[in-house]
Amino acid sequence: MSDLATTAPSDQSDLDATMDRHRVELTGYCYRMLGSAFDAEDAVQETYIRAWRGRDKFEGRSSLRSWLYRIATNVCLDLLKAGNKRARPMDLSAPQHQASAVLNERSEVTWLEPVPDGRVLPQTADPAEMALARESVRLAFVAALQHLPAKQRAVLVLREVLAWKADEVATLLDTTVASVNSALQRARATLAGHALRESDPADPLDAEQAKLLERYLTAFEAYDISRLTALLHEDAVLSMPPYDLWLRGHEDIAAWHLGQGIGCKGSRLVPTTANGMPAFGQYRPAASGKGHTPWALQVLEISDGKIVGLNAFLDTARWFPLFGLPEQLGESDEVQEAP
Repeated sequence: MSDLATTAPSDQSDLDATMDRHRVELTGYCYRMLGSAFDAEDAVQETYIRAWRGRDKFEGRSSLRSWLYRIATNVCLDLLKAGNKRARPMDLSAPQHQASAVLNERSEVTWLEPVPDGRVLPQTADPAEMALARESVRLAFVAALQHLPAKQRAVLVLREVLAWKADEVATLLDTTVASVNSALQRARATLAGHALRESDPADPLDAEQAKLLERYLTAFEAYDISRLTALLHEDAVLSMPPYDLWLRGHEDIAAWHLGQGIGCKGSRLVPTTANGMPAFGQYRPAASGKGHTPWALQVLEISDGKIVGLNAFLDTARWFPLFGLPEQLGESDEVQEAP
């Protein structure tokens, strides 16, 4: 853990500038803790408010970075006291079959949310460090973290993702090294009981991944479901929050697209990235017959040259502005990757 400042900044502008350098990494930390892009940004904002109000208490006994993480951890723990944990459809029920599939929106469920890479992944020259950062914001990993008690979650993220030492975590949490090590062991055991499906890092894409995504985009826009399902792992999963429906396997996924999902025919896709994985903004044909309107943020999970997860987040009023995706596509609009 690098100590970037050992004395209190002299004025507000110094403090603001110093805190801003840590914004992305703190947002990433809060996102892993909370499972929500919006809650993470709110938590960082609250962290900075508390830091500014308590600046006179900062005496330089630890780095400013450590102090900010301490405040951010307390903010997240406060938010998690309500006991609400975020979920994916796969956490709630068994897969349905297309023949009997029902779109059931569960308002009582707090859904796991996607996040743009640029909001949570600080740039680093170390490829191994960057790969770990991307791995630790994968949807499957963040969903698995939701099964941990809040303090175990903090310990696991600080120790295994951010590479803090046990004594540093103990100081941050006002506990002992033995307690930190015990919490880490319990957290590892819990995660081991929730088998995480492997998915490959895909930012930047390698040549094979780029070809796979190009084939996916072409097949989806042509609505050639035979070509599309050929790109899927035989055990691939399709989910569509805020509905609890999820489907598994070629037969049901293909049947969905040709049945209840037929409205997606004629869609256009705009590439982007989310959670360290490739993603697309999906635009369905507009009801007026002119242009295309937002329908879903598709986040794809890839493993061994096949797509293993199709996650379609349907609340586009939230996701498209966050990801910098256009409000609509005209007939003549050129499709470019979202920032």
